[in-house]
Formats: sequence, structure tokens, C-alpha cells
Amino acid sequence: MNIYLLCTGNTCRSPMAEAILRSKNIANVSVRSAGIHAQDGYPIANNAKTLIEEADMPYTNQSRTLSREDVEWADYILTMTESHKSVLHHLFPENREKIYTLKGFISPGTNEDVHDPFGGNLETYRETFNELTQLMDQLEKKLLEEDSERG
Repeated sequence: MNIYLLCTGNTCRSPMAEAILRSKNIANVSVRSAGIHAQDGYPIANNAKTLIEEADMPYTNQSRTLSREDVEWADYILTMTESHKSVLHHLFPENREKIYTLKGFISPGTNEDVHDPFGGNLETYRETFNELTQLMDQLEKKLLEEDSERG
């Protein structure tokens, strides 16, 4: 199962979410992240890097831009905000059925965004990192349930 996590610049939320989910080593789950307005090769935010390294998780340290290839690769495309989802629905209407907000995928009907720590201090990033850790725990549970239902 291929999970594509998206935010705005791929320097804060989606790289942290990618690192957290990847660190779970879920069988048959691959994960990538990108940003809708990202440019390839920019370093991730220092505070995001600090928290990922504190947790001793493998991570991608450079931003990636949204690509059609990755959209095609993904089984699920999970965005950090409702507006990210709307942009993707507009850009990739043929893939609409696999595009969700992260919170909406975990709890259908939920339209809450993941807080953007961009420009904040380490504590602001830590709050988002902790939120994403809880969300990735819930996502792991949902993916394992789906896998057992398929299996």
C-alpha cells in the first residue's frame, strides 16, 4: 500500500508525518511526502529535523514537489488541510477517490486541518509533531484493519 502525504512546502508537516509513519515499519506500506507549492531540494525546517532526529527516525531531509508520477503511485493521498485536498481534486480529478485530508481519512466526516507550525518555535513544532504522532498511530491501525479485511 502506497501512502502519499502532502502539505504546502514539504518542510514541516508532511516530512514529519512521513518520518513517523515510515518509522513504524508497517509491512507492505510505502510512504512518500511532497508539497503542493514545494520546490525540489530545499532543506526541511530545522525544528522539524530536530524533532525527527530526537525521535531517532529515518527521514527525507529535502523537499519534493507534488508530481503526477507520485499521485499515480499512491493508493491514498492524504493532505494536511482541506484546502490542499481541494487543490488536488482540481489538479487530479481522475484520482479524486483516493484523495483525503489526513484527519478525514482516519475519521470520515472530520474536516479539521493539521496545525501548520511554519515559522514557529521548537515548542510549536513539538505540538504538531505530537499531533502527527497520534494521527499516524490511528492511521496505522486503520491501514492494518483494511489490510486484514482484504487479506
